[in-house]
Amino acid sequence: MQNKLTQSAAKLLLAVAVLAGCQSRDSSFKGTELPEMEFKDFTLTDQNGQRFTLGEQEGKVTLMFFGFTYCPDVCPLTLSTWKKVRESLTEDEAQKVEFVYITVDPERDTPEKLKAHLAVFHPDFIGLTGTQEELQPVYAGYGVYREKDQISDSATGYLVNHTASIYLLDRNGIWKLKHSNDARPEDIVHDIRLLLKY
Repeated sequence: MQNKLTQSAAKLLLAVAVLAGCQSRDSSFKGTELPEMEFKDFTLTDQNGQRFTLGEQEGKVTLMFFGFTYCPDVCPLTLSTWKKVRESLTEDEAQKVEFVYITVDPERDTPEKLKAHLAVFHPDFIGLTGTQEELQPVYAGYGVYREKDQISDSATGYLVNHTASIYLLDRNGIWKLKHSNDARPEDIVHDIRLLLKY
């Protein structure tokens, strides 16, 4: 009887240790962990006029942000953060990471416009656009809010209010984390490196 109790206690301790290990691993992320969501594939047009399919990027960690080239503040600040993140990665790590910028202003953000805009920050950044019909399921799938804001005294005619989180997708294309747009680059790098281990 004592033997069985000892074995049961050992199994219980082992289970607790495993659970603690899992919790420790998960809680080591700097960003906010997101609920499990099934893979949501999509195909859009990149800044070179080529078709980009998320499902074909399997094996890479993806940073995803929804913005637009006429954005006066949040978007360029986010791209500046991405630049610091990209420069902090080793070349080997960078080959396994995609920086994907999806427009919330497809009427003005042509592939050419995205290409010129993103080149200011880093040539590796991928800009995606498409028709409203192509983009709407992507916005809905990732819970992205967007709304035009007409501004009469603006040189651009209008701005777009939109969700401004940085999403991290794991190597299977499943979203795992989000960071605020003012996150520290080193925190994002930390989370990328954890996701690259999975």
